[in-house]
Amino acid sequence: MPEKIGVYFDQASISPYLNAEELAEVVRKVCASECPVIKCHPRLNSEEGRKLIQEDIDAGNVDAVCICGTSPRVDWDIFNFDNVMVERVNLREQCIKVFRNPDGTLPDPNGEVPELLKIMANEYVRMGITKLTKGKTSENQIIGSTKVVMVLGGGFTGLTAALYAAKTNHDVILVEKSDTLGGKAAGMYKTFPLAYPNTEAHETGIEDLIAEVESNSKIKVFKSAQLETLEGAPGDYTASVKVGSGKEEMPVGAVVLATGWVPQDTKYVEPMGYGSSKVVTAAEFEKMVKTGKMDASSVAFVLDTRLSEAKFAAEEDAYANRSEEQIASDDADAKAASDAAKAEGDDAEEEFVYEDMESYKHLPYSSELSSLVALKQANYVRELNDEGIAYIIYDHMMVPGVNERYYRAAQDDPGIMLTKGTVTSIKEEGNFMVVSASNTLLGENIEIQADLVVVPTGMVPTTAHDPTINLVYRQGPAFPDLKQFAGYADSNYICFPYETRRTGIYAAGCVRQPMSMGLAREDAAGAVLKAIQCINSANHGVAVHPRSGDNTYPVFNFMRCTQCKRCTEECPFGALDDDEKGTPKPNPSRCRRCGTCMGACPERVIGFDNYNIDMIGSMIKQVKVPDDMEVGGPRFIVLACENDAYPALDMAAMRGKGWSPYVRVIPVRCLGSVNTIWIADAMSKGIDGVLLLGCKYGEDYQCHFVKGSELCNRRMENVADSLKRLGVEPERVVQSELAIDEYDKVSDLIDTFVNDMIKIGPNPFKGY
Repeated sequence: MPEKIGVYFDQASISPYLNAEELAEVVRKVCASECPVIKCHPRLNSEEGRKLIQEDIDAGNVDAVCICGTSPRVDWDIFNFDNVMVERVNLREQCIKVFRNPDGTLPDPNGEVPELLKIMANEYVRMGITKLTKGKTSENQIIGSTKVVMVLGGGFTGLTAALYAAKTNHDVILVEKSDTLGGKAAGMYKTFPLAYPNTEAHETGIEDLIAEVESNSKIKVFKSAQLETLEGAPGDYTASVKVGSGKEEMPVGAVVLATGWVPQDTKYVEPMGYGSSKVVTAAEFEKMVKTGKMDASSVAFVLDTRLSEAKFAAEEDAYANRSEEQIASDDADAKAASDAAKAEGDDAEEEFVYEDMESYKHLPYSSELSSLVALKQANYVRELNDEGIAYIIYDHMMVPGVNERYYRAAQDDPGIMLTKGTVTSIKEEGNFMVVSASNTLLGENIEIQADLVVVPTGMVPTTAHDPTINLVYRQGPAFPDLKQFAGYADSNYICFPYETRRTGIYAAGCVRQPMSMGLAREDAAGAVLKAIQCINSANHGVAVHPRSGDNTYPVFNFMRCTQCKRCTEECPFGALDDDEKGTPKPNPSRCRRCGTCMGACPERVIGFDNYNIDMIGSMIKQVKVPDDMEVGGPRFIVLACENDAYPALDMAAMRGKGWSPYVRVIPVRCLGSVNTIWIADAMSKGIDGVLLLGCKYGEDYQCHFVKGSELCNRRMENVADSLKRLGVEPERVVQSELAIDEYDKVSDLIDTFVNDMIKIGPNPFKGY
């Protein structure tokens, strides 16, 4: 732990509201033993300011640095000193800029500095110094040196990813389960435009791509192969690949998952006429054209899926209104099916449960690609028959970006008719199919007679039904079921594309989301770069994301571990296995340093060198709580996640938003890392309320650590029980969701919380 902390005040960022010399003098009085060096500088982020700090480090005068001035979210590269702990005390954004007098008015910059502002600043400085005294630097824990990239899937995305990885001088293992390469692209007649002028479909180029991969000496291709198991951790995986009747084991550093998609079960388009020989899916139509078996002269492409939606909505209504006898009968059937599935093994049971839970109300797995594919295939009709006619009836025509050119080219073709409309029926009449539609662009009801009707193909990711990865993790062989993603392999689609919830495995292409070949090419590059970053990070013993470069990892006091398994069960990333007794077995390179395990542990035996239970608890204790709420005011703690809430607080401050001077903000890695002891300690100290600000969670979640905010919400029951035992109102602890772009809500959110707490009255522990 640091013994010689250097405290540096940046005058430029805190004047004219605060006097750097006065703050420094307070530190000299109360923290002289821990802080032998205390200095002020006109502008610390200048070359001279950084030189001042570096000289003190080089001279051995300080072994940790506390910089008091701007937010840790700015100038982080300037204040980075090798092997030296640095703490940033945010006096500008989280103190000066947000300060409001108790009556809500702004302080006078030319008047006397408010006493409450001085108190706030001094407390933040003491909290920063205390944080440093409770931490220590860590040595990098090297995990492995395997630099091989494994690519799963030999389709367009997988082949592209393999070539990109090989071009970065990495050895590549490409595993394809079929006996040929090319995937879905090999069965396509053409692809819609991937290059200027973006008006005509063209060859996919898949044959050239296959030849390039097979001739590359850095790529080892396994066909008719299956990844049997993936064991270990990033930088040190062992992949067991089944090839024919044999099996090969090989070291792997990271994995690119590019296994693509399979067509959705056609029963979901039966309401659109599927079942007739004259109604096919888009995938089936593509195959017909590719094999030269498409002889229809008029084809209707139906993109309005409301017929299917209406059917399933009706089925849902009928299900909801079942009689008691029907419910009992259905429950008996479900139990019999479940028992049969269990008898067949766990995999069969999982598949049964998945089918039981899935909702097809809005015909998922169809996307903007349906529009582009319809345009492409309508052009096939015109290309193969000069007299051919194509009709496209859509609810929404989605042609994002440059694809608008392709749409306009179709509009200019007199043999292609496009109209928005509500399809009311699709039925067979003699040798033709008749599509009826209302609410068309013409404003009239229409009937279209066609030789063939083409309905959309849902693109179901392979991970929806097949584990694919077969991980040797205590959490199971597959990715966790993210129902809001309908089985797509993803971790945080907003902030971290390509990443999955298993560190070291990166998704690309249609296994991640429906996409064109052009986007899949970009996806392949992104996933490969992530895989390479992961390998390099594991080889250096640091985290990949989102705390890139963090060389700490969970430290356990196994002498006090009760083997409750909460840490292993709640870890979002499978970083913890356990032995036969239930004792955690850390896998550092799987860990993303969120601290969820630390928050889960009831015995408080888990921590990080630079982030632990004692550290945050000691920071809270630096807040001086006045005995009399009427005279000195109340005190509130805001624990803000560093990924969404804290940046939102900073942005609110920079835009002139302020809040109560009685609030103290402490950034935490994730609300999942919040241990209930912090809240209990705050309450027993007399803090009048604790606000937990974290990422959004739920179906449209944004939590950087996937489920930290959700776990914190679940733990609130335990918090309430603990507070009741203390004789404190559970309402004093509130959790609120805050997205990074909701900075405009921050001020009202905090002030509403403060006002609600004031109505409750003073904490009964105040004054003790």
